[in-house]
Amino acid sequence: MIQTICICGAGTMGSGIAQVCAQNGFYTILFDLNELILENAKTSIGKNLQNLVDKQRISSKEKVETLQRIRFVKDSNDCLADVILEAIVENTEIKIALFNQLAGLNHAEVIFATNTSSLSVSAIQAKVPHPRRVVGMHFFNPAPLMKLVEVVKGNQTAEEVAQTIFDLCKQLGKIPVMCKDAPGFIVNRVARHYYLEAMRLVEEKVATFENVDTIMEATGFKMGPFRLMDLIGMDINLSVSQSMYESFEHEPRFKPSALQIEKVNKGELGKKSGKGFYKY
Repeated sequence: MIQTICICGAGTMGSGIAQVCAQNGFYTILFDLNELILENAKTSIGKNLQNLVDKQRISSKEKVETLQRIRFVKDSNDCLADVILEAIVENTEIKIALFNQLAGLNHAEVIFATNTSSLSVSAIQAKVPHPRRVVGMHFFNPAPLMKLVEVVKGNQTAEEVAQTIFDLCKQLGKIPVMCKDAPGFIVNRVARHYYLEAMRLVEEKVATFENVDTIMEATGFKMGPFRLMDLIGMDINLSVSQSMYESFEHEPRFKPSALQIEKVNKGELGKKSGKGFYKY
């Protein structure tokens, strides 16, 4: 039975997942080595919950109880839980190193979940003790609002582990979809062309990015590709594009856009940097 969930990485995604876990009654540990990031996460979660109170979606009591269920820690020795979910930098070796460090602190049945959006779950679990307990648990940003979670089975993931995480997603009020490990899983493989083709239209001067967003939003998409890239972060979007391009052996249709690379080189990462395709 899952009672405690530890999220590693207190950035936007990690703090959002921590909020979701705590709101749904789980004792939650939010770990980050950077104390400032932890403080920012605490402030952000508090603001998010207050917004829900103001909109009368939760009570003031529920806000207080949710915050009381979150423990903010900067010492990895405090990362003891039934499920450990990493939401750190998109780097296979760094994720493996974290899981190996925490595997030495936890018992052999603790489930290790990776929130990676594009890296191979199979490659990560291959270098972690008891690989059967490693699974993908891919949330979408912003985690408190987005309902979908991709539950990704690596080559060695035990069926009962995948099912436990699938059921946990439901307990968190999410809509889980089970899939096998493959480059980009489901969503990023399909959505990659939503971004890349949109950028090619702009590069070829067929349309402006504002026009593309307007058209896509008018046809029913909640956000156009450029507005969505700004929300996700151009650095993250480029990282996924590069990962998939390499995974598909440089298949031209997955080649990162020059426009994408230019934005990252300029530090115009989107909403989090104050400027991307739009200004914030």
